[in-house]
Amino acid sequence: MKRGKKYREALTKYDRTKQYPLDEAIRIVKELSYAKFDETIEMAMKLNIKAKHSIRDTLVLPNHFGAEKKILVFAKGEKAEEAEKAGATYVGDTDLIEKIKGGWLDFDVAVATPDMMKDVGKLGPILGRRGLMPNPKTQTVTFDIKGAVAELKKGRVEFRADKTGVVHLAVGKVSMDDEKIMENAKTFLEEVKRKRPADVKGEFIKSIAVSSTMSPGVKVSTKDRIN
Repeated sequence: MKRGKKYREALTKYDRTKQYPLDEAIRIVKELSYAKFDETIEMAMKLNIKAKHSIRDTLVLPNHFGAEKKILVFAKGEKAEEAEKAGATYVGDTDLIEKIKGGWLDFDVAVATPDMMKDVGKLGPILGRRGLMPNPKTQTVTFDIKGAVAELKKGRVEFRADKTGVVHLAVGKVSMDDEKIMENAKTFLEEVKRKRPADVKGEFIKSIAVSSTMSPGVKVSTKDRIN
């Protein structure tokens, strides 16, 4: 893949083979940023897991960033009223289901009460492909609608390992203070550590790298890994 001139220049500003302390890696990534927009900083980890392992959860980062998400709630009666009072962007049941079947997808996350899942499940082919299907594992299928909406408004995000064993998450913006990005990154690392399967032998987190939207990745040193 051919890279642009600015990307190639960024590669000359640090040692790609070196593993840096996490705080230094974040500083380097910020220095490598060259886009005219406020780039997102992401952390990626290669995990020592097998196909049978499921590494998936949600967390609220201590330092929120980015635009507030549009929250859709599938609920009826009192739970629908609860969702509206909690500040959900859209609330409904069969009306929203039909609207989505028609191609409407103007929301970022969906929450549903358990009694709605029989009907919401029919949207699997549409919502599943886009990662929008409510799921108990991510606390988006719940009767605690007030709590779910409140956490999502605070910036609750989901992370999950892909088929290659890599898990990644946005941990900040280039414009943020280094300390705040660092705090978010450490929170993510701790949460991943808690998901270590009991039968994993040796290192759980094999490697870590941080990068911005447009920059190359910077490796994080072994002493900053959590195993």
